[in-house]
Amino acid sequence: MKLDKFTVGKRYGKALFELAMEEQRLTEVYQELMTLRQVYQDLPEFGQIITDNHLDIHEKRKLFDQLLKGFDGTVKNFLEIVYAYNRMDDLLLIIDEYERRFDEYQGLVLGTVTTAVALSDEQKTAIEEQIAHKLGYKQAKLEAAIDPEILGGVIVEANHQVIDGSIKSQLDYLRQQMGR
Repeated sequence: MKLDKFTVGKRYGKALFELAMEEQRLTEVYQELMTLRQVYQDLPEFGQIITDNHLDIHEKRKLFDQLLKGFDGTVKNFLEIVYAYNRMDDLLLIIDEYERRFDEYQGLVLGTVTTAVALSDEQKTAIEEQIAHKLGYKQAKLEAAIDPEILGGVIVEANHQVIDGSIKSQLDYLRQQMGR
């Protein structure tokens, strides 16, 4: 059975997180992974090139060794495993999973807050504090988005939950109730 990329990302990311925790290197590994993510953002085709079966194995190894120069210890050993299993194309998903677990461990939840008009910094901070408290985290970091179609109120998406306090959804609910 071939695993999908998402499953691979979750499994490898979890394994790396658990290893980093065991070695008490959570933050160092996180920082190295952020550097690695930057490499992948600067060279988006790198993962595909290094997993391409048409490329000579020695050429691939030379490219991989160039990448490895920036890393040591846990991350270097982990990259060797990912490379050996031909999963370098899934590295961003692996990093995303590690980052999600790292943030959760730190008591941080990430998400988005959608409003009809732009929020002031004070309003955004107040919503972040409310969401962190409501979901049981120390801190929430929400990306702000604007959607005039919600008419007013807020929609927050965080930790696979949606809290919809938009006027549009309230009106839709009233219409549904009145149509019964």
